[in-house]
Amino acid sequence: MKYLIMNADETLGEKVAQWLMQMTEVGNIRVGISDSGKRDFFKKLKIDTVLVDYEANDSIKKAMDQTNVIVYIPKQEDLSTSIAHFERILENVQQIQATLIFVSFFADQEANPYLLSPFYGYALRRLAGSDIKYTVIKNSLFADPLIPALSQIIKDKEISYPVKDQSVSFITQNDSAHAIAACCMLKMMHGHGEKYVLTMEQNYNMVELAYLMTRATEKSIGYNPLSSAKFIEKNPHDKLEASLYQAARLGELDQVTNDFRKLTGREPEELEHFLRNGYQISKLHALNL
Repeated sequence: MKYLIMNADETLGEKVAQWLMQMTEVGNIRVGISDSGKRDFFKKLKIDTVLVDYEANDSIKKAMDQTNVIVYIPKQEDLSTSIAHFERILENVQQIQATLIFVSFFADQEANPYLLSPFYGYALRRLAGSDIKYTVIKNSLFADPLIPALSQIIKDKEISYPVKDQSVSFITQNDSAHAIAACCMLKMMHGHGEKYVLTMEQNYNMVELAYLMTRATEKSIGYNPLSSAKFIEKNPHDKLEASLYQAARLGELDQVTNDFRKLTGREPEELEHFLRNGYQISKLHALNL
């Protein structure tokens, strides 16, 4: 089997490639990148690398040549661009009769106000109406951005995410990549319209998150939520993030599943462990600067 990871210049794509290297011969892996600066990274790993222009059908076709399983990780782009790129992916997957693993996001409900929710909802319905062999892997919120945010949170002594008393679910990028790579390798787990939602084994409201941050950093951290209006006033250009918090306030981001365990056979990393390790590593990096 030959595997192609598209948009592998994104952090998640890099991690999927590295996990796949532990599961199959490196000669079975190809990555598609749009940033030529990432070529050296994959060259060191001896992974076949191809530059992909998502505006050019021939470029996508060349990248997919002689591959059997294609992992498509869409970038966060405007709605029309996301749909146009997705349609080109579908057209070429269909032509070579490959299996598509579409990496989605769990904020895809019909009433979800997240600005990219229409794309993820469209993709699901488009796949369902096609004759393509496909599987959808939906990520919950990535925990990774919490680590660089900790320094400011410690200074403020509080988190202020405007989600009120609702809970949200997380997964780490490393765990997501492991599950995606495992799905690629498990033929019985993909290609039949399966849908997996990757989460930790519990969700957290913001009071619980503040408590975990306090334990992980040994700094006192509370929760004092901004209003939606105040958040938009302080972050006028972060409309995408504001819409995500709006979705969380409506309880649309609290889903918990055991799908990660189904795909990998292990438990996902716990949030407190991730925060503690990430905080200690960030402190070491700061000392070395």
